[in-house]
Amino acid sequence: MTYVQRPIPAPTPTPETKEFWNAAAEGKLLLRRNRATGEAHWYPRALCPFTLSPDTEWFEASGQGTIYSFSVMRRAEVPYAIAYVTLAEGPTMLTNIVNCDFDALAIGQKVRLVFVPSEGGAPVPMFEPA
Repeated sequence: MTYVQRPIPAPTPTPETKEFWNAAAEGKLLLRRNRATGEAHWYPRALCPFTLSPDTEWFEASGQGTIYSFSVMRRAEVPYAIAYVTLAEGPTMLTNIVNCDFDALAIGQKVRLVFVPSEGGAPVPMFEPA
């Protein structure tokens, strides 16, 4: 099944995610990490989910990842692929796989970051085969 772009709703930034979406508008994927342990986490939130420490910082991710699991939504009006992608930095994020033949997707496949325009908001980070 060949990829067709579907409309992406605009994200709703919060004070906690505003910097993330500002960076996305510049084509950068930001993650947060614990300053003491260096462990990165996704979803970008101020408190480290592993230690509950507020001592976290933003950093730019490489944009490289691997498909951990995926599913193709073939019955949707515009079919799409949703996936868990494990980033090179460690966290696994729920995202979409775009710009590809859905029948060629595979667990363990290398992917790279792309930003897909949303309807009137910041572009949304997604991935395509590397």
